[in-house]
Amino acid sequence: MMNELLLAAGSALWLGILTSISPCPLATNIAAITYIGRQVGRPGRVLLTGLVYTVGRSLVYVGVGALVVGSVLAVPKLSFFLQENFNKFLGPILLLTGLVLLELIKLRIPGLSVDQKTQERVAGHGVWGGGLLGMLFALSFCPISAALFFGSLIPLAVQHRSYILMPTVFGIGTALPVVGFAIIIAVGARYLGDIFNRLAVFERWARRITGVIFILVGLYYIATYLVGIHIF
Repeated sequence: MMNELLLAAGSALWLGILTSISPCPLATNIAAITYIGRQVGRPGRVLLTGLVYTVGRSLVYVGVGALVVGSVLAVPKLSFFLQENFNKFLGPILLLTGLVLLELIKLRIPGLSVDQKTQERVAGHGVWGGGLLGMLFALSFCPISAALFFGSLIPLAVQHRSYILMPTVFGIGTALPVVGFAIIIAVGARYLGDIFNRLAVFERWARRITGVIFILVGLYYIATYLVGIHIF
């Protein structure tokens, strides 16, 4: 049981990291990196702002995750139905998520946009502004981040009845690259361009590999629990 929980938490962390370095969320994260790393001469303050940003971002995911997971599990009939049939739904969900990650399906997700004026207003709050920025950017869902959160994390959280742990780990994962880059800015900005270029290549392959894995696992679940073909 503990091993399954650790594996699930590791999956949630990876989903968060993949969300953070995907093209659409990365655009907002560059703004966050600039905000957190602007005090180049004070690495301690950069780290503190990064931690507050992580907490702010995680709180939003915990709030949304707890609301969705709690609503599902709070209805006895629905909860029992999902316990009995969860694997039947998981296959199609993973398959669709994989297709979105491979950009074979295009989604249009209405999300919260954070304009320059809002960012400047947040900047006036110093360290605590990092938390506000984390909350705002966490609400800025785009197709990839929405697919990973609602299509992968939420089913994972429902499966393990995890209101808090999975969304929290996911939130930490989304903030880790931001904090890492902010620290790089504070310590040595000259390395940043090269790392960004390598990250873009890594993200592209990581997203494709993850998408293929989701599709294969989704097809396995569909074959096993919907069609009744037992492959293994």
